[in-house]
Amino acid sequence: MTTSTKYSPSTPTCAWNKLFLGSSTGNMLVDKPEVLRDIFSNTKLPISVHCEDEQIIRHNLSVFIKKYGDDIPMSFHPQIRSEEACYLSSSKAVALAKETGARLHVFHLSTAKETELFDSHFDVKTKNITSEVCIHHLWFSDADYDEEGSLIKWNPAVKTAQDRHGLWTALNDDRIDIIATDHAPHTMEEKMNPYTKAPSGGPMVQHALSVLLECHLQGKISIEKIVEKMAHNPAKLFDIDRRGFVREGYFADLVVVDMDAPYTVSKENILYKCGWSPLEGQRFRSRVTQSILNGVLTYDNGVFSSESPAMAVKFKR
Repeated sequence: MTTSTKYSPSTPTCAWNKLFLGSSTGNMLVDKPEVLRDIFSNTKLPISVHCEDEQIIRHNLSVFIKKYGDDIPMSFHPQIRSEEACYLSSSKAVALAKETGARLHVFHLSTAKETELFDSHFDVKTKNITSEVCIHHLWFSDADYDEEGSLIKWNPAVKTAQDRHGLWTALNDDRIDIIATDHAPHTMEEKMNPYTKAPSGGPMVQHALSVLLECHLQGKISIEKIVEKMAHNPAKLFDIDRRGFVREGYFADLVVVDMDAPYTVSKENILYKCGWSPLEGQRFRSRVTQSILNGVLTYDNGVFSSESPAMAVKFKR
């Protein structure tokens, strides 16, 4: 957490402030009303928030611990980190941003109800309040907990098929501005703990584009919308310097995809150091064949370059 006393809008290496209004993996909770009001009123950089109401979560968790102890069935995760917890927190953050004029971005919406808080009538660059959805909330639903268990335990929780449908609707009508991964590669050993000890989060960056291209082939989203939500809008929203577009003078960050190259996610082709994916066994009809970073070919049909052209991202401030 930072405030305007430490960073100004001209800081070229600081993207934004992130606040956890509900606790997640790690000890980063910020939920005192007076502290939040001070941050929203005085911070000049954009504020991004993880929205879940802590009191509701703690109450729900206590009910299930009383019944099951630490080994709560994973299928109850969306009842513990509930729609009510998400909507109450998101609505408070949006109201506070409207009151103070703060530039607000709400991370990883997971409910259809939350999408009602956002506007679709402006370009992302002119919106003062924007939102994001994650790959896993667009792909999975609560029907998957019985098979996937803790592998799809995220915060906020994966919720109902109706919520997933509502997220897709809001994404396509531009109430949701960005698609993200919330990549969190916990080890399998960690994820196999009982409910109260298993961390939330999972790996997703390797397969994010495959998921979205599959959704495109299913008729859920256009290629243009994928590019807008994953490249153009993040660059515009966070003032990222010379990224997010194929333009003269911009850094060449590109991927080449084959739309007719089916593959099945397996241990043999998972590249995460954690060694697992919640998508293992899933067949996709398209794949990334090449990746170019800062103009350098870094991945070519399963072979990684030994060259490392990575550089720090800067912001136009």
